[in-house]
Amino acid sequence: MLVGAGGNIGLSVGDDGAFIIDDQFAPLTEKILAAVGALTSEPVRWVLNTHWHGDHTGGNENLGEAGAMIVAHKNVYRRMNPEAFSDLVGRSGQAPAKALPVVTFEDGVEFHWNGQDIDVTHVSNAHTDGDAVVYFPHANVFHMGDTFFRDRYPFVDVNSGGAVDGVIEAANYVLSRSDEETRIIPGHGPLSTADDLRRYRDMLETVRLRVSSLIAAGRTEDQVVEADPAASLGPEWGENSEGFIRAVYQSLTR
Repeated sequence: MLVGAGGNIGLSVGDDGAFIIDDQFAPLTEKILAAVGALTSEPVRWVLNTHWHGDHTGGNENLGEAGAMIVAHKNVYRRMNPEAFSDLVGRSGQAPAKALPVVTFEDGVEFHWNGQDIDVTHVSNAHTDGDAVVYFPHANVFHMGDTFFRDRYPFVDVNSGGAVDGVIEAANYVLSRSDEETRIIPGHGPLSTADDLRRYRDMLETVRLRVSSLIAAGRTEDQVVEADPAASLGPEWGENSEGFIRAVYQSLTR
């Protein structure tokens, strides 16, 4: 796990070459490659993007130009290449050709690399509509991208197809395959355990249930925010829950 200014990076090294999950921002590429180089003399062969946001894909162009193969869900390609898909809402500007994934998948893909099986699974409509959860079964390690924000309210990008139910489903997917020894790389925050993810999942379910009840009572979005259904959860999840509550409301009413 490499930590920097953007989303957390996962790294596999071995004789086949470096395999990285997400690549933060373009100006950080040299530092990222230096960190990789401290662990292996092999080049970066693969970059797996967990979703399309710039703090996870910003280094794509640099690494693509250096010869890495970029892999992502098909909706990551769509949102990074919106000239071909003008129907999308919440899309980025046109990405350079070398930043675009050259391999895309719909439900998932499996790599056999550096002596590891690397299982990549699409989780539908969670943080975005193009999220991938990456599992290293031999190492008992997951990388969840931004379907998991450790100890904070998540950003659910409703405009990019995100929804709270999908974030909960992603957490349950990983928890059902985890044990006490599992280590989980969140999109943001420190290295985590299943207990950390379980607390996060429980928080999501609590806020979702409370917002759902307020919607059933006829409350508007602003009224739900004013009611502050996250107030009793305490400061451990952050001081500003409004953005998350609005995303929960929007994802439950669309």
